[in-house]
Amino acid sequence: MLEVKEIYKTFNPGTVNEKHALNGVNLTMEDGDFITVIGGNGAGKSTLMNAIAGAWPIDEGTILIDGANVTHLPEHKRAAFIGRVFQDPMMGTAATMGIEENLALAKRRGKLRTLMPGIKKAERDEYRELLKTLGLGLEDRLTSKVGLLSGGQRQALTLLMATLIKPKLLLLDEHTAALDPKTAAKVLNATDRIVSKDHLTTLMITHNMRDAIAHGNRLIMMHDGRIILDIRGDEKQKLTVEDLMHEFEKISGEAFASDKALLG
Repeated sequence: MLEVKEIYKTFNPGTVNEKHALNGVNLTMEDGDFITVIGGNGAGKSTLMNAIAGAWPIDEGTILIDGANVTHLPEHKRAAFIGRVFQDPMMGTAATMGIEENLALAKRRGKLRTLMPGIKKAERDEYRELLKTLGLGLEDRLTSKVGLLSGGQRQALTLLMATLIKPKLLLLDEHTAALDPKTAAKVLNATDRIVSKDHLTTLMITHNMRDAIAHGNRLIMMHDGRIILDIRGDEKQKLTVEDLMHEFEKISGEAFASDKALLG
């Protein structure tokens, strides 16, 4: 479903601020893979996700989604393939519009978007049932403005919007990092349910090693713009944070430097 072949990205080339963010990254995701991505600050996690989404062009390499070469497609055209949830709960929704209106816009992704002549009863009933699965009471607030929601409620709504029309690839960019632990757990549980129910191919960046181990069927670790670890299946199920630390130090030759990842 996703093929990333030898991609490179350098920021500010030829200057004192030159940064090699991606250094020949290769990654293949099969249909239904749920990969968690862990790594320290500057490892290349967000750069990889932004490269896949088309937020900025890569310097070299190829990116294919479901066999289609999207390497040179702009971000807005890749949106036809991709659902995305950002770290910031304020992104991904229209704050001045109601919950049902936001969902209606997401439902019309790839079609002529209009709210006229209105949202039909059957559509509204569908949204209410979907919102019930979140356990956040949003099914009784369909007309509430999204800007009035808490960060967790808004992030859960964004997750529903990103998956309402099944994307070929779901990108979750530290989508619980800005939430309190209790709310983050609810959003992660909703993520697991949605990904499993719709068999979504999913790439999730997380700052939390425990979450990286607990969710998904594969785990990759990045360091200095490269994937240095790719663990899946039974091996992943048996992982501990200590195992990951040991593997990182063995491969990279240095200690893992992110307290946020270890203590999150």
